[in-house]
Amino acid sequence: MNLVPSIARLVLCRLGWLFAAGDERDAEILALRHQVLVLQRQVDRPRFTVTDRTILAVLSTAIDRARLRDVFLIVQPATVIGWHRRLVTRRWTQPPSPRRGRPPVHTEIRRLAIRLAGENPTWGYRRIHGELSRLGYVVAASSVWKLLRTAGIDPTPNRTGPSWTEFIRSQAHAVIATDFCCVDTATLRRLHVLFFIEVRSRRVHLGGITANPTGAWTTQAARNLLMDLPDRFRFVIHDGAGQYSPAFDAVFEAAGIEPITTPPRAPMANAYAERWVRTLRHELLDRTIIWNERQLRRLLTDYLDHYNGHRPHRALDQHAPDDNAGQVIELPLGRTIERRTTCAGLINEYRTAA
Repeated sequence: MNLVPSIARLVLCRLGWLFAAGDERDAEILALRHQVLVLQRQVDRPRFTVTDRTILAVLSTAIDRARLRDVFLIVQPATVIGWHRRLVTRRWTQPPSPRRGRPPVHTEIRRLAIRLAGENPTWGYRRIHGELSRLGYVVAASSVWKLLRTAGIDPTPNRTGPSWTEFIRSQAHAVIATDFCCVDTATLRRLHVLFFIEVRSRRVHLGGITANPTGAWTTQAARNLLMDLPDRFRFVIHDGAGQYSPAFDAVFEAAGIEPITTPPRAPMANAYAERWVRTLRHELLDRTIIWNERQLRRLLTDYLDHYNGHRPHRALDQHAPDDNAGQVIELPLGRTIERRTTCAGLINEYRTAA
């Protein structure tokens, strides 16, 4: 039985010819290649260092590309070619230079730019950059854009029109706002209080109290208000609820006052009315129990006298709505201060004794 395979027999014959011809170099190469084949059968995936990759990549340039597959046994020719490409890339890639760029924006300029953006919501970064330049601050427009973006401010705000707050503030002298305040009695009967507030002066008018605020009732309350309302108003703001019928709007339109309906579910669009309801509850309604409409009407009448004629307002420089808008006169010390109660003893007022 022949134990030597035919392939091995041919290899041995070839080796014999090499030895007979005295070609020691070819025998050495064959010995090395055979050892590599033995190692390749034992190692699934050999690991190459950076030096190994560099040497093989350089050697690959001296070998015919068609013979690479025969020469490189433990690595694919495409891998060797890729190593060579990366070697060339590293050879001709310049090291990154230290970034210099513009110096950081001074803290004073940053704070001023953010202030200008907050006080002028319609200004974009170029408008703010121009204002900074006029004030003598040297800064690039792109730097203004970047610092606004970092501060969470849109560098290019929407310029479709003023916000509700801006509109009401600019037209405060000509705006009156209206809304309802709901009050639940001790017997769980709900009463609706209709009121009107002059935005500029903060003066409040009581429109009426009812358990059933229909459109006709609200319209009549509007007629009653206009009998005593100054003619300086040009807009009336309401939330468009069902009580504000077309007839209600028509009453104001006939007097030259344009009705403006706030967006749905946007109480801040009627912020002055909402704030007065909060004040009313905090100072009066949350401190007592309402038994009936008569009691509520008496308390509200007293409270409006106090609110309009005595209660100081921060927005009015600590004056009351009905006060003369002037400087507070400092009086000499040693005077007697008297207390007077109102709203069934719930609120105190103080005056100088006569």
